[in-house]
Amino acid sequence: MKKAVCLISGGLDSCVSSYTAKMKGFEIFALTFNYKQRHDKEINCAKQISNSLNAKKHIILDIDLSLFGSSSLTNKKMKPETDHNLEDIGKKIPSTYVPARNTIFLSIGLAYAESIDADAIFIGATCTDYSGYPDCRPEYFNAFQKMADISTKRGVEGKKIKIITPLLKLNKSEIIKKGLILNVPFNKTWSCYLGEKKACGRCESCLLRLKGFKEAKTKDPIDYSYLPEWY
Repeated sequence: MKKAVCLISGGLDSCVSSYTAKMKGFEIFALTFNYKQRHDKEINCAKQISNSLNAKKHIILDIDLSLFGSSSLTNKKMKPETDHNLEDIGKKIPSTYVPARNTIFLSIGLAYAESIDADAIFIGATCTDYSGYPDCRPEYFNAFQKMADISTKRGVEGKKIKIITPLLKLNKSEIIKKGLILNVPFNKTWSCYLGEKKACGRCESCLLRLKGFKEAKTKDPIDYSYLPEWY
C-alpha cells in the first residue's frame, strides 16, 4: 500500500485533507506539531482524528515556536483579532500568522516521509476563505515542491515525494461539502484560536468556519459561546 504523511492539526481542513488521502488509498502516517500554541485542544482533536482514520502511526512532535514570540498563537500576551467583518478577512496578514510555520512543518514532514519511503505529504492548506497567510498560496507550494525534488534522495533518484494540497482552491463551504461526502467527523475538529470550553465564535478561524457551514447549509456540530447574527 502506498504511504502518505498527513499533517493533522486537529482543525477542519487538515481533517478533510487526511480523509481525502484515505479515500485515495494511502496508508496514513499522521504528524501533529505541539509548537506551544495557545492551547492543546486541537492536539487532542488531532489524536481523535488520527484514531478515526486508523492511522498506521501518529507522531506528535514538540517544537517550541513560542521562543520567537511574534504571533498571537504562540505569545499569550498578544490576543488574536476578533469580530472582523467577513469581507475584511484576508485583506491583511493577521497577528495569528506564525512565521514560516508551513515551511517548518513541511520540512519535518518531508524528512519523515523520506524515512518511511512515503510517496506523498497531504496538507490541508487553502487560499480561499482564509486569513491571508503567505505560506498558503499556490506559488508557495510550487516552490516547496521544487525544493523537495532537489533536496531529497528520493527526488534525485526520480521517486519524488508529492506535496498534495487537495483543498487549496476550495472555499470553506466546498471543503465542508467534500468532508460530508467523505464522512469526516467534524465533531472531532477544533478551529477556534482560543482554548476555551466552547469555540469563541469571534476569531477569524471561527468566523470562516461558521460561514462555511452556513453556505453548505448544514449545522456545525461543535458548541460556540457566541454566534454572529448572520449565522
